[in-house]
Amino acid sequence: MPIRKLDELIEVVKSQGKKKRLIAAWANDSHTIGAIYNAMDNNLVDAVLVGDEGAIRKTCEENGFDVSRVTIVTAPSDVKAAEKAVAMINAGEGEILMKGLVSTDKYMRAILDKEKGLMPSPNAVLSHVTVIETPRYPKLIVCGDVAVIPLPDLKQKTAILNYLVATAKALGIDRPKVAVLAASEQVLPKMEACVDAAILSKMGERGQIKGGAIIDGPLALDVAIDKESVEIKGITGEVAGDADCILFPNIESGNVFYKTNTKLAGAELGALVFGAKVPCILSSRGDSTKTKLYSIALGALMAK
Repeated sequence: MPIRKLDELIEVVKSQGKKKRLIAAWANDSHTIGAIYNAMDNNLVDAVLVGDEGAIRKTCEENGFDVSRVTIVTAPSDVKAAEKAVAMINAGEGEILMKGLVSTDKYMRAILDKEKGLMPSPNAVLSHVTVIETPRYPKLIVCGDVAVIPLPDLKQKTAILNYLVATAKALGIDRPKVAVLAASEQVLPKMEACVDAAILSKMGERGQIKGGAIIDGPLALDVAIDKESVEIKGITGEVAGDADCILFPNIESGNVFYKTNTKLAGAELGALVFGAKVPCILSSRGDSTKTKLYSIALGALMAK
């Protein structure tokens, strides 16, 4: 059965009975540590906290966390913590990387380092995938990219699409329905998003996208997720009104969708960066403990 709620995701990972090892970079704050302890309580992960040992111990003491349950690795700064966490992953000491209080640019720099980073090849595409549970939609929405690639070209969109499909498959969706988004469902030659969407849709028909997904585009957002709009506009196809995955044409559209759902619609989410050697959690420093917990669960689901 497909996972339709984020709480179900936690239960599925827990039922697998195989904890992953998580390494958190600059994990000094209560939100990051709280999410990690919650994940450990749910038997999702074991954890290594890389950061300021004094701050970590103080945070644990203030929040009633048993510090003996985690391994602490001391780092003198956020940059050094990110570098050390990545080095530990490369040494086989962990299967999930997590961002703590370190800023996104420093975290990503450590992952992308050509000599010491986590990229499997020079041509690998790093991208952000978000799994959103929003009150007005009957199932999870797997979408990207909302945080890493500003204006993906066709090659990058193909990589993002593959990450979306892989995530949906891991969530138990046998034939993920992917909507390739544009401002219109018409194929308008002067709009690059429409042209790329049509190409990706045809690539899906010809088996060039692995995973057995059903891909359609261009689709505007309303006809991707709203069956009434589909009926009114007379759109046909298996994806219309029932998308499992949404591929955005640019970071602005993806980021607005992400924040509108979380800030106005009360959505919850989990998110990962794909394309590195291991799943990398890239939560915002302001994200809630629950969001970080769901992201850890998603990372544990996707980790090899």
